[in-house]
Amino acid sequence: MAIINRIAEFHGEMTEWRRDIHTHPETAFEEERTSEFVAKKLAEFGIEVHRGLAGTGVVGTLKGRKGDRAVGLRADMDALHIHEQNGFAHKSKNQGRMHACGHDGHTVMLLGAAKYLAETKNFDGTVHFIFQPAEENEGGGRVMVEQGLFEKFPVESVYGLHNWPGMPVGSFGIRPGPQMAAFDIFEIVVTGKGAHGAMPHQGIDPVVVSAQIVTAFQTIVSRNTHPLDAAVISVTQIHGGDAWNVIPEQITLRGTTRSFKPEVQDRIEENMKRVAEGICSAMGASMSWRYERRYPSTINTEKEAAVAARVAGDVVGEKNVVLDPTPSMGSEDFAFLLQAKPGAYIWMGNGPDTNNRRLHSPHYDFNDEALPVGASYWARLAETILAKAG
Repeated sequence: MAIINRIAEFHGEMTEWRRDIHTHPETAFEEERTSEFVAKKLAEFGIEVHRGLAGTGVVGTLKGRKGDRAVGLRADMDALHIHEQNGFAHKSKNQGRMHACGHDGHTVMLLGAAKYLAETKNFDGTVHFIFQPAEENEGGGRVMVEQGLFEKFPVESVYGLHNWPGMPVGSFGIRPGPQMAAFDIFEIVVTGKGAHGAMPHQGIDPVVVSAQIVTAFQTIVSRNTHPLDAAVISVTQIHGGDAWNVIPEQITLRGTTRSFKPEVQDRIEENMKRVAEGICSAMGASMSWRYERRYPSTINTEKEAAVAARVAGDVVGEKNVVLDPTPSMGSEDFAFLLQAKPGAYIWMGNGPDTNNRRLHSPHYDFNDEALPVGASYWARLAETILAKAG
């Protein structure tokens, strides 16, 4: 691997930063300590610091030797509401919060690149280092864009990165087009008629109605969606009832849907409502309906995906860059940045996912051996896009 020598020299320092952030995880829009840590490091590197977008967002601006071109590099900072079950010294000290998705590593890799680029300035133009809050569920990327991220910090393109357990350290995966799915949520409240559990004929059982809805939803994927179009409908919550012998008045169903194409997303929403209303009507129940589109699909533009792939190949070797990875049904609010600007989102190998060390697992920990790989990728990406003229 062509790890940048200077970055390799402060690998130990980056490891200390990463473990410090891991020990003090903060969730969406509460990243006060993390934001302060990032801003302080950027200032130490001599980088101009801007704070306040999306509350806890930080943007570091570094100008090269000349030129007016600009590129954005983005890392997410937030943790998850998970009780960590690791036993190492740097485990979470914030009860019920954990860096179970590797955003601590993402933050530090971008800081490492910022440190190196501030020392060398081997580029023409401007690099904006975007440290974003609230990627997990709350759409901090959308908020930053809505609050004028690209008006305040104009760029020609923007890039994101995520670690990927199960891929070896020293490998990358990227594709043009959809890389990750759209993320929607739904809530259905089924209202029947409560009754004694021994006398169901006197009521309208919302439990049975809900069971029919859950089962029927799966036909939307198998019978209403083209076989070559990916879609997922998952009912993840069923709430209702308080006693062994009482048929409740209401049952609440909640869950998520995933898709890549807007037309599939439209069809899923339309058909789910149609199916749920039809079943309720047929069985004498009624329902309320809520459907929210949280994150759009993460779609890489072709030119920028090719640039990212080429730079990744320069760092780890072309044979270690997968150019056609299977898109993930997971979602990413970097999609909002890609709706505003051309760009690309790449996966970086984080090593084996054995012993349940997968994303969002209470046993997860970012692999510190990947830190110089990601920092080198970021640095080379900025230097490549903003290559010095002559």
